[in-house]
Amino acid sequence: MDYLDKVLEKIKEWARKLIDALLGPEAQPEPEPIPIPVNDPQRR
Repeated sequence: MDYLDKVLEKIKEWARKLIDALLGPEAQPEPEPIPIPVNDPQRR
């Protein structure tokens, strides 16, 4: 029974890799942009 569990786990792993290769990785939320302070010279 332990052997069958290992085989099923390998099949799941291969299926996951195949789906990732065909459809791309799972959608991840875009990180929020970090505001960067800029020294803005005063205009005359």
